Amino acid sequence: MSTEAQKKASNKYNKENTVQYCIRLNKKTDAEVIEVLDRCTNKAGYIKRLIINDILQNNY
Repeated sequence: MSTEAQKKASNKYNKENTVQYCIRLNKKTDAEVIEVLDRCTNKAGYIKRLIINDILQNNY
């Protein structure tokens, strides 16, 4: 269990060093995407790898 000081420090770190993106997927029109993501044990890593590969392929 975290102390209040640990929670405060964690929140401060996250605010200064991270960003969060959320997406909403439609069960009908995005079924294939949902199926692939459901099989992933590391969804964030998978999505980051896809983006990095796209960046490298398209010289962004």
